[in-house]
Amino acid sequence: MPYLSAKLRYPLKIMFKKVCFLFCLIFSLNACHKQEADLLQDIRFAVAQAPINLDPRYATDAASARVNRLLYRSLVGFDTSSKPIADLANWQVVSPTQYRFHLSKAGRTYHDGTSLSAKDVKSTYESLLALKDSPLSGEFANISRIQILDDNTLDFYLKAADYDFPAKLIIGILPASQISQGRDFSHHPLGSGSLSFVSWTNTLQLKRVTDSQIITLLEVKDPTVRILKLMRGEVDILQGDLPPELVRYLKTQPNINLTESNGANFSYLGFNLQDKTLANLKVRQAIALAINRPEIIQQALVGGSREAGAILPPEHWAGNKSLESYAYNPALSKQLLKEAGVELPLHLVYKTSTDAQRVRLATIIQAQMAEAGIALEIKSLDWGTFFEDVKQGHFQLFGLTWVGINTPDIYAKAFGSDNAPPKGFNRGRFSNAQLDALLAEQDWKAATNIIHQQLPYVPLWYEGQFAATRANISQYAPKPDGNWDDLANVVRITSTSTH
Repeated sequence: MPYLSAKLRYPLKIMFKKVCFLFCLIFSLNACHKQEADLLQDIRFAVAQAPINLDPRYATDAASARVNRLLYRSLVGFDTSSKPIADLANWQVVSPTQYRFHLSKAGRTYHDGTSLSAKDVKSTYESLLALKDSPLSGEFANISRIQILDDNTLDFYLKAADYDFPAKLIIGILPASQISQGRDFSHHPLGSGSLSFVSWTNTLQLKRVTDSQIITLLEVKDPTVRILKLMRGEVDILQGDLPPELVRYLKTQPNINLTESNGANFSYLGFNLQDKTLANLKVRQAIALAINRPEIIQQALVGGSREAGAILPPEHWAGNKSLESYAYNPALSKQLLKEAGVELPLHLVYKTSTDAQRVRLATIIQAQMAEAGIALEIKSLDWGTFFEDVKQGHFQLFGLTWVGINTPDIYAKAFGSDNAPPKGFNRGRFSNAQLDALLAEQDWKAATNIIHQQLPYVPLWYEGQFAATRANISQYAPKPDGNWDDLANVVRITSTSTH
């Protein structure tokens, strides 16, 4: 085994014990326990965190966004280089402040049998603009009016020119009649996507439109239990949110297929800049220098993980390849804290979810920061409470991941001075006039240079992606952004028995 530093030994020792426990539990199962997977009419997908909100006008957590991609169709999608392409509609630029959208003929039937028209598009975006509590509404404040030309065509008029406007139209289109009736889309969605809603009690059940295949999403927070359920055939698929030891273990199992890919989702450490201590740039720099990213990636993350410099990866068309990583330097970190007038040890509170891997990463960061004179207190909360605290600004430090981001306007949403929640995602309340000007000019390279230097976030890594499936599951593979789009394609091909 390669040498492990002292700060990694303890959390890895705990994980080793869990893995040993897993082995014992698996092999203590009744050797003649027979699994009849074909008798399960649904394909079962175990997730670490269930969706929170299935209304696309409100959904901001990763699980909700991933499910909504399957439930709804949007006007615009993205190609492999994150350039906008037609989904429900193609478009033409009539003028810098007028965009005309022509709806395609295909994919325009809602799951209740009604047809999707330009009226539904108009109603969806107008309702979004009218919402006072949606974190997404601020993104569309530049829309002046929407005019329907016919059932298939409509014009968006803007207050100011926005050459990236089509790339923003990724909100799932809702039926106008149901919007006017006040339907609760958050718990009873109705879209026109590849999967339709069936029910949502303890589990979320969806039905594939093409063949009526039932897809069930089960929330199983504990990674060991998820592994056990997969091994016993109680679930068919799991993706992400496992420590590397368990991923390596799954690779050795004959009845399990595991595939990996590079990741593009951006993990970061967020600051509350209303906190006087964290408002000091030297303190933020010290924290950035107190984290040994390469060591964490090597020892605690899955394959395909890599250091991050900005929200968008360097291969993105708006990526910044020139950003240099904050190298681990606890001595310099301690010096910067002293220069900032901070009494050591600096006591800080870090909030994260109760997910075992997130707690483990927090524990490693805690141990690393201790060498720099930073005493990090970890508070792990259930996902709903944790995410609500982040949105409300009730934190000093927090750890989260931006998932499925395709457009560079994320920088304005996350760091623009006037984009604090609920208007936007500037949860740390960062404010910088120079950055605001660059964001307005859409100078993404200069903007990301300032963000990297000012550190409203500490960039951590793009976490690798993997999916594990039962051997009788086909046509499911992980994607760089971790989406679940292959639930529209996945099939069970044979029956299996496990002894």
